[in-house]
Amino acid sequence: MSTTTGTVLLAAASDASEHRPLIITLFAAFVVATLFITVWAGRQTKNAADFYAGGRQFTGFQNGLAISGDYMSAASFLGIAGAIALFGYDGFLYSIGFLVAWLVALLLVAEPLRNSGRYTMGDVLAYRMRQRPVRTAAGTSTIVVSIFYLLAQMAGAGVLVSLLLGITSDGGKIAIVALVGILMIVYVTIGGMKGTTWVQMVKAVLLIAGTLLITFLILLKFGFNLSDLLGTAAANSGKGQAFLEPGLKYGATGTSKLDFISLGIALVLGTAGLPHILIRFYTVPTAKAARKSVNWAIGIIGAFYLMTIVLGFGAAALLKPGDIIASNKAGNTAAPLAALEIGGGGGSTGGAILLAVISAVAFATILAVVAGLTLASSSSFAHDIYANVIRKGKATEKEEVRAARWATVLIGIVSIALGALARDLNVAGLVALAFAVAASANLPTILYSLFWKRFTTQGALWSIYGGLTASVALVLFSPVVSGKPSSMFPDADFAWVPLENPGLISIPLGFLLGWLGSLLSKEEPDKGKYAELEVKSLTGVGAH
Repeated sequence: MSTTTGTVLLAAASDASEHRPLIITLFAAFVVATLFITVWAGRQTKNAADFYAGGRQFTGFQNGLAISGDYMSAASFLGIAGAIALFGYDGFLYSIGFLVAWLVALLLVAEPLRNSGRYTMGDVLAYRMRQRPVRTAAGTSTIVVSIFYLLAQMAGAGVLVSLLLGITSDGGKIAIVALVGILMIVYVTIGGMKGTTWVQMVKAVLLIAGTLLITFLILLKFGFNLSDLLGTAAANSGKGQAFLEPGLKYGATGTSKLDFISLGIALVLGTAGLPHILIRFYTVPTAKAARKSVNWAIGIIGAFYLMTIVLGFGAAALLKPGDIIASNKAGNTAAPLAALEIGGGGGSTGGAILLAVISAVAFATILAVVAGLTLASSSSFAHDIYANVIRKGKATEKEEVRAARWATVLIGIVSIALGALARDLNVAGLVALAFAVAASANLPTILYSLFWKRFTTQGALWSIYGGLTASVALVLFSPVVSGKPSSMFPDADFAWVPLENPGLISIPLGFLLGWLGSLLSKEEPDKGKYAELEVKSLTGVGAH
């Protein structure tokens, strides 16, 4: 799951330059439309419930659409199609992992979380534990996950837009990253959850429509014969039948097999702990609507990931592997290049138009996800750390929302600075880190809080800080950061951990530390509070 777009559309840049007015018009139309939505929503944001949870006024379908917009990032759109185009069957395993992850969210998290909390994950954890240390830990974890995810999205946006607009200077690329950051700050500070939700809904519709268009055109080219498409892709890949069988990417060595298991665990469990996904469950009025929104999200996301089969194998059938890799080593340009090819190829008006449309959709995708991440981290800071830790619960709603807006500005500035520094780096490790931290630190504490009566404050702190530290350390000393040509720092080598994803180690460790910390704690769990939480989470009685 990566937005590593260091050379996105390099092979297509000349075609884009001839139709730059069209590209600029499409980008500008989306930005103007979303700003209008944000200002409109901002006028309806009157209190903390409006800012954090959109007034809990969204229907199950609307929230399902917004969840889809939040979840289907540019990494999914660009990265999965590229993985399939280069590795065939093994690449499609990403699609399966992301889709199965929603079953975990639906069965274990969506309804209890909606019933138990108000605005953030910290609300659930602090219900039966000591507020200040637990909220500080939850806020820290949320901000770390969000900033690493933000960095990946913004770096990808900077490269994508600068190449399409023909900007080659470092100053120009930094300006693009800054523009994305400023838009993100405006969306969240003015529109809050209402504005962000509507932007995500619009983006989801655009992404599904764009993907559907390219899928239809690819299938049309192959006479709607999926067997013919897969056969051509296998032949064109140079791998033959092996392209359609397991083992091309994962399976060559024992380490790569463990890496696949590790990645799969992180993807499946990380989704249920991603802060910007969790806060979406608070925007609906009832637990039933929360379940319905996840059902809609599964349907929409499922349809999208099924279409990635056609996108990825279509790119493999239409393009030579060498052309895809020449444009981007990770294959993240496969979908845009396939759009260019299916529209008529290099130099054609149809190809350039499709390229512009798909690129604008990718940009819309990045902006929507960035807004959701920023809202999650600023909400957690304002509600958990500022209102309940610094002000000890004495802050007014007005002060809390003001703190959230200032936190948005600060997080935006940090993201712009880091995004500018990382504009030429491979950011795969940053996205992997976000998922690993979410699965290692957030999910164990949520599940233990909801379902284990002996869970204590010490257990929560050990789980969050232990999972956070372990996942960060394991990624820092993995081949993602150093030791390989595709690493963030290819010239250095301090990859002491052979696994590229830490999930296999850090996720069980997060659960173990939560269990061990609770057993060794001298604190007596409040069984009365647990009974209240159990009833509240399962029935919705007393839910906000």
